[in-house]
Amino acid sequence: MRRRPHFLFTNLILKVIIKLEHLNNCSNEQLLNGYGGIQMGRDFDKCDVLSINHDAVNRVRTEMLDDDTVRDMADIFKVLGDPNRVKIIHCLAREELCVCNLAQLLRMSISAVSHQLRALRDRRLVKYRRDGKIVYYSLDDAHIVTLFKQCLDHIKHD
Repeated sequence: MRRRPHFLFTNLILKVIIKLEHLNNCSNEQLLNGYGGIQMGRDFDKCDVLSINHDAVNRVRTEMLDDDTVRDMADIFKVLGDPNRVKIIHCLAREELCVCNLAQLLRMSISAVSHQLRALRDRRLVKYRRDGKIVYYSLDDAHIVTLFKQCLDHIKHD
């Protein structure tokens, strides 16, 4: 006899509820040590016991960034996560360049460079100015150069 899908789903839910009840009866220390049917490896980057320093948590909590700022910062790092955009920032940190020059330097099409510049411009990392028929790009401000140099220093740091 073939089981019906709703019977299988109900059976799965019951198993989950039983497991959750079992885990509820385990202490935090037991859970951290792998009891209750949960296998937790001893990783070097995790505490072996649950120990919360409420003073430290409260001090840091007062300095937490608001969600909009965090989202904007994450967007900047996301945009800089593309190697071609990093190359563009590197070039523009040295000199103001037009799209054609960037395309030549990066061995990319003008269209591809323009697409990357648009993403950088949307995050206010680069700005442009038009001189007749030529559009020149430069970094938006000194903060971008500082961010780029600090990242480079971090990578080269032993």
